[in-house]
Amino acid sequence: MASRVAPVRFRRRLTVAFALVGGLAALVLAVGSYLVVRDARLDASTEAALEQARFNLVLAQEVGAEPEELLEALARRGAFTTVGVSGGETFSSSVSLGLEQVPQDVKALVAEGQLAYNRVEVGGARYLLTGGNVAGTDADLYFFFPEDELWDDLAQLRNVLLAGTVLVALLAGAVGWFVARRTLAPVARASEAARSVAEGMLETRLPVEREDEFGAWAASFNEMADALAAKISALAAAQERERRFTSDVAHELRTPLTALVAEAEALRTHLDALPQEARRAAELLVGDVARLRRLVEELMEISRLDASAEAVVVEPVKLRALVDASARARGWGGRVAAEGEDVVVESDRRRLERIIGNLVENALEHGGGEARVVVSANGDEACVAVSDTGAGIPQEDLAHVFERFYKADPARGGSGSGLGLAIAREHARALGGDIEVESEADVGSTFTLRLPIVSESLRGRDEGVSGGSDDRGGTEEEGSP
Repeated sequence: MASRVAPVRFRRRLTVAFALVGGLAALVLAVGSYLVVRDARLDASTEAALEQARFNLVLAQEVGAEPEELLEALARRGAFTTVGVSGGETFSSSVSLGLEQVPQDVKALVAEGQLAYNRVEVGGARYLLTGGNVAGTDADLYFFFPEDELWDDLAQLRNVLLAGTVLVALLAGAVGWFVARRTLAPVARASEAARSVAEGMLETRLPVEREDEFGAWAASFNEMADALAAKISALAAAQERERRFTSDVAHELRTPLTALVAEAEALRTHLDALPQEARRAAELLVGDVARLRRLVEELMEISRLDASAEAVVVEPVKLRALVDASARARGWGGRVAAEGEDVVVESDRRRLERIIGNLVENALEHGGGEARVVVSANGDEACVAVSDTGAGIPQEDLAHVFERFYKADPARGGSGSGLGLAIAREHARALGGDIEVESEADVGSTFTLRLPIVSESLRGRDEGVSGGSDDRGGTEEEGSP
């Protein structure tokens, strides 16, 4: 049976997909928004600082006083730090900022008479540095505008956008889980219904609750289940009719066949008294009656197997001893070579005799008149391999050798009915085992019976039928050629 696929896996994948798509979309939007806002805020800060710097330079030109007076006048214009150099003398409005904090590229631009700016970090504090020359003098002024508040605002915006991205991803995942659960609920019900039908509950149907594609699917499933149930019922009825027909024919033939067997036996005892020209016809008649009797017995056995009418009686059985006894009872002692260990299994002795007898008989009839039987154990499994040295079975026939009435080569004759191997496999499966076949052209064929050494299922069946009668009569005759 196919392994069950958990629907939760697909739900999880769909949830992750929703979360990834929502999260990535939110992340792209957050990064774009952050970059736009950051650039706008930095540009605005730069424009304001440059405007203030131009005003300061003009003011310094008008004041034209000593550095202390200039610094005092500029301090009243805004929250910035002024650093200047005039006549080789450096002055600053802050003890922590000086000319050494001004980058060389800014100094070079100012020396060329340009208004320069750059962002610098001093002691963990961020500044927008602007600088320029006071027109008509040799004084250069530099202004440090603090931007810590601006960068703190940008950091706060970044954290808010990241938190929003995570929240959007979680919401998208929750939506994905909800959508997947609602969408896959009909799929899960259909899966359970299909599994129930596969397990034999043919009355299982899906409720048609919706008018969308899933509703049409449920209706189609119900139509399929109805058709399947009708087909299985028809096949079961046909199989039952076939079984009853086989059983009825076998039973109807048994009564006249009994009389024919008695008459054939009487005729066989008087073969020597018959004229030469009538003896051959009588011998053919006796042989045909024997084959007919065996065919009827096999048909009756098949009908009993189909109806599960034969109980399984479990007892310890020595396989090697069983092979030897079966060969002696059928007069195959010199034609069957038994090898291997005497494995003891808990099984049905009568069924095992039937299986081994049919396999050995098949090997003797189609395998050159000799057979080799090897008994072995492999862990908890017992094996009985029956080999011959015949022409082998064509590869295209190997898959059909256990079918009823199938003969790989009907033209080569033989007294077989094509039921022996089918009966052997049915008995093997009833005992919890099976029969496998291997064949190679011009080398021979090997039929291997595999059985559990100890079968708990058979033990339970034996306990269930204890006290019942087991028709063990006619075993040797049914298995005889």
